Amino acid sequence: MSEKSTVVITGATSGLGQLVAIELAKRGFDLVLTARSKARADATRKMIIEHSPSTKVDFFFGDLSLMKDVKRVGQEIADVYPKIDVLLNNAGIHAFEPRTTSEGFPEMIAINYLAPWLLTHTLRPSLQNAGKARVVNVASEASRNHGVLKLPEDLTDTTPFTARGSSPIYGKTKLLNIMFTAELARQWTGTGISVNALNPGFNVTGLGRELKFASIIERILKFLHLGDPRRGTDIITRLIVEPKYQEVTGGYFNVGTGNPITPVAPGGDSEMQKKLWEATQELLEQRGYLD
Repeated sequence: MSEKSTVVITGATSGLGQLVAIELAKRGFDLVLTARSKARADATRKMIIEHSPSTKVDFFFGDLSLMKDVKRVGQEIADVYPKIDVLLNNAGIHAFEPRTTSEGFPEMIAINYLAPWLLTHTLRPSLQNAGKARVVNVASEASRNHGVLKLPEDLTDTTPFTARGSSPIYGKTKLLNIMFTAELARQWTGTGISVNALNPGFNVTGLGRELKFASIIERILKFLHLGDPRRGTDIITRLIVEPKYQEVTGGYFNVGTGNPITPVAPGGDSEMQKKLWEATQELLEQRGYLD
């Protein structure tokens, strides 16, 4: 085999990220993974090595809800890996209660949207150095329930919400992922980097871990064979390895079929995508996270 491909995966110590890491290890990728917890990183490394003993696994530690950590981790990865073939922005959270980060951002917006935006920006030189690289963003059809999109206000909106009211906010973060993907693809035209998003479907993973009855629901769903995370793993892996997804950019693809999905409005609106990009860039510049 020629020189191994390097993939960076966020949120790789549980759920879909962990399953994709194991799958890509089997396919001969070198793994660069982010984690918050040393214990969970060690457990994940052990699991990967059990499946693929010769895999190179490298962990970088930080809290992806904090932009200072995202920037630091991105720079640390870029320093060690001047060439990156794939960036999988997978980390995500559905918070059922409102939390504001120590930097003043709403937690779900910070983790699900701002972190991938900033990490992708920070890793751009390493991705370009690969000649042909891929950025894959985990979005969701939860984006269809996104309330009303208000820019730039939504990026810093820390208004309290109930558990029920959390769903439109989660949906909105996923809509922002789809819009970011399309605009980034335009911005990076001619770089050799393809940028695509996907809907992983309904997966029984740790995403809803804050629900009181999550573990019971998970057992019931597994018993009924619903929410099998292998389907989500499959579509993510396909976007990373299949040649046809290197040839398209700015797309949003569905679990199962791998076919394109038309995003809910205003997800496909190029003016709104540009507005979101500019609002995000301005916000991160103001706060000192962009050079």
